[in-house]
Amino acid sequence: MKNPFRNVLTQLKKTQKIINIDQRLIKHLKQPDKIIQVKVALNKTKKLRIFKGYRVQYNNLMGPYKGGIRYDKHVNLSEVKALAFWMTLKCGVAQIPMGGGKGGVSIDPDKLNEEQLEELSRDYFKKISPDIGSDLDIPAPDVNTNAKIMDVFVDEYAKFNGKKDYGIVTGKSLKNGGSKGREEATSMGGLIILKQHLKKIRKKPQDIDMVIQGFGNAGANLAKLCYKQGFKIIAVSDSKSGVYNKNGLDINKLLIQKEKKGSVKNFKEATNISNEKLLELETDVLAPSAMENQITQKNAFKIKSPLIIELANGPVTPKADEILFKKNIDVIPDILANSGGVIVSYFEWLQNKKGRYWSKQKVFEKLKKYILNSFVQVDENKKKYQTDFRTAAYIFSLKKLEKKYIQSLK
Repeated sequence: MKNPFRNVLTQLKKTQKIINIDQRLIKHLKQPDKIIQVKVALNKTKKLRIFKGYRVQYNNLMGPYKGGIRYDKHVNLSEVKALAFWMTLKCGVAQIPMGGGKGGVSIDPDKLNEEQLEELSRDYFKKISPDIGSDLDIPAPDVNTNAKIMDVFVDEYAKFNGKKDYGIVTGKSLKNGGSKGREEATSMGGLIILKQHLKKIRKKPQDIDMVIQGFGNAGANLAKLCYKQGFKIIAVSDSKSGVYNKNGLDINKLLIQKEKKGSVKNFKEATNISNEKLLELETDVLAPSAMENQITQKNAFKIKSPLIIELANGPVTPKADEILFKKNIDVIPDILANSGGVIVSYFEWLQNKKGRYWSKQKVFEKLKKYILNSFVQVDENKKKYQTDFRTAAYIFSLKKLEKKYIQSLK
């Protein structure tokens, strides 16, 4: 199994070669502040079932720990540590007062019914709740978790604390203090970044072919938003299959099939394609929107898209990055490209704190302002240091963290 946390340390080392960052901070960043490992149980089944659960609080220099919780059979400590580290940097890039955290349970949620999923969620949250709080650590949805599960967390937290605190998680339903626009926020942020980059190279959405790997929340919403803007989406994939049509897919019809059948496979207006072949298609934009380590040194040579925008966390490995850079392929990294989710999570937290809620239009206006500011500054770093987008984003975030670190010593 690939070690995503090793990828994190490799990228950190690469960035250190370009800029001089306080070595005390670097030592702090090489390991998380706290690792929480818990036993999560399903007691109501005939046979007791036990799973591994994690919460990693990586760094809180910028503010309370912040990060999603995922349910997936591949969840392990290395992955959760890497995701928590990326969230630390992502909050720095986004310039929001939040730190980095992440959590997960090693389980295949497709094998649980709704009642079991709720039981699992309650037990997991009960175990980590001593370390959760609206000014301490604020979870959110991630892979295979959603607003319904966040609502369960709010309810479970109230059981043990005697009152509801809507600020303890983000990504909740609107009736439980959620923010309008939160569900589409990651994809909307990615679209804003993508359009700004295209503007820089003087291209319009109507000129662009696009491939999206992953058709979960981030990928499906990106497809929907981009299709509406006039992008020609020639291929998408989910966990079961990919579909391809060189003349473009009707995303609205594809979304209906996904809702009915649970997969894009065998879509009538397209041919099936493997996930591996999908990544290697000739296209203007490739958007990996699924899991880590999708583009590696084994397939990076075969990538033909001149632009990759990472809606997933860690889909491109460090060795693949080097190959892509030599091929003049731009990679807009996860800590910038998918930061819309944590930015709007921060907005939700603010709304919970103040008890006043914003329209979707206001949320997206504020999101655009935040994320474009980050893009401009990362792009300036890219030019200044003659490096790739990822390293430029790391430089920008590390400088923010260094400033906070030095202030904390006074």
